[in-house]
Amino acid sequence: METTVLAAEIAKIVVADTSFWVAIVGLAGVVIGAVITVVGNIALHTIQDRPRQKLDGSRKELLKTMLNDSRFPKGWRELSTLSRVIGANEETTKRLLFEVGARGSEKDDGMWGLLERHPFNSSDE
Repeated sequence: METTVLAAEIAKIVVADTSFWVAIVGLAGVVIGAVITVVGNIALHTIQDRPRQKLDGSRKELLKTMLNDSRFPKGWRELSTLSRVIGANEETTKRLLFEVGARGSEKDDGMWGLLERHPFNSSDE
């Protein structure tokens, strides 16, 4: 009888230890899976976004060149021309213009120039 009771107690201890380790392994699996998912999504987004970033970089360089063109001494250019030359819609062109440090004219709709050439304390020419 004592042997049976001892065996039953040992069995309870083994089951409790096993349940604890199963829970720990399950928790570790969830944490590792979540980390892998987040890292994978970031890597995928970066890889998929790289061509757009490269295109946007080229477009921004072209916009700066156009806004610094000496043929336009006042430094203002039309949004439609800028959009057409860089091959983007007006929404994308405006976003890129802001990124290169440009602003719209206060007097002439559709005209854009670099802030360094047209600060707000001067009047639009």
